[in-house]
Amino acid sequence: MNDREIKLAEPWLKHLRSEFEEPYMQELSRFLRAEKINGKVIYPEGQNIFAALNSTNLNAVKVVVIGQDPYHGPGQAHGLSFSVPNGIAIPPSLRNIYKELVSDIGIQPPLHGNLAAWAAQGVLLLNAVLTVQQGNAGSHQGKGWERFTDRVIEVVNQQCEHVVFLLWGSYAQKKGKAIDRTRHLVLQAPHPSPLSAHRGFLGSAHFSKTNEYLSAKHKTPIDWQV
Repeated sequence: MNDREIKLAEPWLKHLRSEFEEPYMQELSRFLRAEKINGKVIYPEGQNIFAALNSTNLNAVKVVVIGQDPYHGPGQAHGLSFSVPNGIAIPPSLRNIYKELVSDIGIQPPLHGNLAAWAAQGVLLLNAVLTVQQGNAGSHQGKGWERFTDRVIEVVNQQCEHVVFLLWGSYAQKKGKAIDRTRHLVLQAPHPSPLSAHRGFLGSAHFSKTNEYLSAKHKTPIDWQV
């Protein structure tokens, strides 16, 4: 990828520019171009691939939520993990996240699934894989995005102080295994999917625990109401 293709804001670009020169990212770029040439529909749209990074400045990161893949249905993915644009039905996992928010901190149940307000407050909503083929979940796994997002997590781990990492499900927990737990708070729970939320995500109180930690570190808590 060249600078013209990299729609990434500073200071993220300062720390990640060298990744785009690596062979794995060059190969990923070729793969994505070939998919489009072959008529594949890729989500999210190009300008939103790095939306998580462009919506939350590195210097402002307070919380990291690690997802796995973008949503693969029309209109769903807009570059923020677990989030969908206004007007799109709230996905099941996000409904469980909202259910826990209501139970944990008593917010009003949101009527939409757009989490951009969280991102604006310093919640990095990062998927491990940043693109997907329409209707084909997991189709871009193993193409290089995982290495790139490992580097993103490494940058947050090294450059930020007192960040809360919310690791929901075994995939996210494996992804976050290298986080320095002496510098940051790591909260783990089962994934909020309907298949697993009842095993400990519901009742985890991660949102109140996050704000308690941020307050203790003299940071402004997150307003979880969207």
